[in-house]
Amino acid sequence: MNAPASHTPERTATVRRDTKETQICVQLNLDGRGDVKLSTGIGFFDHMLEQIARHGLIDLDIEAKGDLHIDGHHTVEDVGITLGMAVAQAAGDKRGITRYGHAYVPLDEALSRVVIDFSGRPGLHMDVPFRSGMVGGFDTQLAFEFFQGFANHALVTLHIDNLKGHNAHHQCETVFKAFARALRMALTPDPRAAGTIPSTKGTL
Repeated sequence: MNAPASHTPERTATVRRDTKETQICVQLNLDGRGDVKLSTGIGFFDHMLEQIARHGLIDLDIEAKGDLHIDGHHTVEDVGITLGMAVAQAAGDKRGITRYGHAYVPLDEALSRVVIDFSGRPGLHMDVPFRSGMVGGFDTQLAFEFFQGFANHALVTLHIDNLKGHNAHHQCETVFKAFARALRMALTPDPRAAGTIPSTKGTL
C-alpha cells in the first residue's frame, strides 16, 4: 500500500501595524496564485503592489489607511515595513528555501535588475535614476522608502538597479516586477536542501 502523500503547510502570515500616522494590515500566502486585494489610497502604488503578487505568485491582501492629506510618504514606507514583517513571519526559519533570487525584467525601453538574499542582514542598495518625480499620484522617491522598509523588516539584502529607461512608469514597473520574480525565486523550496538552513552558519 502506498504511503499517503505528505502535505506541506502553506506559508502564510497576517501582520497589523498601527501608528499615529498609518494603520496597515497585510495578509499573505507565499505559496499562493497571485490573488490580490489592495487598498492603499494611492492608485499607482496599488498597481505596483499588484505586480509583486502576480509575478511573485503571492496571494496578497493589503489594507492601508494613512495621512494622505500630508503626502504618501508614511503610507508607502509603512506598507513596506509591514509587508517585510509578514514575509519574514511566513518564511519562518527559512529551512529549505533557495535563499538567493535574481531577475532581469524589461518593459519596452526600460530594463531593471533585482537581486535578493534572505541573509538575515538587512540592507538596501538601490540605483534607480527616475526620469520623473511623479507617476500619477505616486512620488517616485517613495520607491526607495518602500524597499528600505521591506529590506529592514524582512531581514534581506536587496540590490536594485535600473539599467535602462526613459519613462518613469516603465522604470518603476520593471523594478517591482523584477523584485517579485527575485522574491519568488529566493523563497522557492529547494528539494535538494529540504529541512536544512541554507547557510554554513546554521542560521539566518
